[in-house]
Amino acid sequence: MTDVASATAVDAAHTRQPERPNLVAVGVIVWLSSELMFFAALFAIYFTLRSNAPALWDQQSELLNVPFSLLNTTVLVLSSVTCQLGVLRAERGQVGRLGTVFQVGKWGMREWFVLTFLMGAFFIGGQVFEYAELAMHEGLTLSSDPYGSIFYLATGFHGLHVTLGLIAFLFLLGRTYMTRRFTHEQATSTIVVSYYWHFVDVVWIALFLTIYVVK
Repeated sequence: MTDVASATAVDAAHTRQPERPNLVAVGVIVWLSSELMFFAALFAIYFTLRSNAPALWDQQSELLNVPFSLLNTTVLVLSSVTCQLGVLRAERGQVGRLGTVFQVGKWGMREWFVLTFLMGAFFIGGQVFEYAELAMHEGLTLSSDPYGSIFYLATGFHGLHVTLGLIAFLFLLGRTYMTRRFTHEQATSTIVVSYYWHFVDVVWIALFLTIYVVK
């Protein structure tokens, strides 16, 4: 009987269907790969224009407010930390906080994602403020020269991606209030959105180093 039971267990192990990767997560990873190629093209354009007009780059890069942009960058990078903390709570099935709003250690996915949203919104607000300062006081616009064109294109497209991420956070938070219980599909959605958010953060770090730091 023991041999028969063992053989049955082996047969069941062989006939068990292998676990398939989540199609949504795979699709987002493939999409982010295409987005990476898009930003790689922007970097290529930036360095090509820079190599053709080094004097212009030296002159126009002095107009940038590097300390302010560093603050904005720090907020965006820290938002990746808060986003991941929200994902960890979602994986445990903890949607809302277990204590008061001041007990940060007991925050749930909602609180961490709300904080991430606010930090991302702060970044976009800072970017809009920087654009206004450069255009109104320094005369740097999209059509002023090649430097202005690639600066606004590269940072503007990234800002658009951050805005899409903020919309995704609002969608996720809205679903948690509309449904009575937190499902596996919702937990998967939080993980997928975190992939996207980490992606835009990494891209911005590369943009910040390229545009603001490397002279």
